[in-house]
Amino acid sequence: MTTQTPSLTANRRERLGSRYSRRLRERGQLPAIVYGHGTAPVPVVIDARETLRHIAKGEKVFTLAIEGEPQAQTVLLKDVGFDYLGSNVIHCDFARVDLNERVVTKVHVRLIGDAKGLKSAGNILLHPTNEIDVECRVLDLPDHVEVDITDLDLGHAITVAQIKLPKDDMKLLTDPHAIVAQVVIQHELKVEEAAVVTAEGAEPEVITAKKPEEGEEGAAPLAKGAAPAKGAAPAAKGAAPAKGAAPAKGAAPAAKGAAPGKGAPPAKDEGKKK
Repeated sequence: MTTQTPSLTANRRERLGSRYSRRLRERGQLPAIVYGHGTAPVPVVIDARETLRHIAKGEKVFTLAIEGEPQAQTVLLKDVGFDYLGSNVIHCDFARVDLNERVVTKVHVRLIGDAKGLKSAGNILLHPTNEIDVECRVLDLPDHVEVDITDLDLGHAITVAQIKLPKDDMKLLTDPHAIVAQVVIQHELKVEEAAVVTAEGAEPEVITAKKPEEGEEGAAPLAKGAAPAKGAAPAAKGAAPAKGAAPAKGAAPAAKGAAPGKGAPPAKDEGKKK
């Protein structure tokens, strides 16, 4: 809980822009802005090493002395900007506050103790929610809240609703059903992840397959005496027509003197003999 606020000294920034800010960071300074309480925002620059050291410790409330202003003021760290890799702090936002003013801010959740469920091989601890949103007075703003996980067993979980806040007048704004800590079996976790990956990469089931066209390989043979399909290939040269089938249109007549096919009508007289 905030008992004594760390002090920072800031100078006004004469120039703005990303190029100028990069030059300030190269000299060990950190660009920032101060706003709130009905006054115009003031771009400032502060010592990067000292500021980041306090931020790493979880400090959020500072006493800030700005060059040219008659007295120092209490400010609350509202936002921290990172570079595109997310590894280096490149900017900070501070809001002017009163120590008795109620503010909304994020508070880090610290797990303490050794979970009972971790004594068995293959069990792991999940910590999906590591920050909660809290509304409280600036004077009562905690650096962190502690959650004891000593009695946490396999298959059990601790939710946000079970977190005990330091002051009764503090208001918890995070979803009370959000899981803070949970012990699970690592094998089950891998199986669930594999099932998700399989479901995402599965091919859609073929509902209707293409039926083979008549005349294609695998097509059913024609019924006895049925006419061939339109566009079907003609019978092989010299092959006898099917029993009872009509001769193909334009086909050559049977050779002279050839025996008529079984059941074929006798040929008409070609002419009288001379």
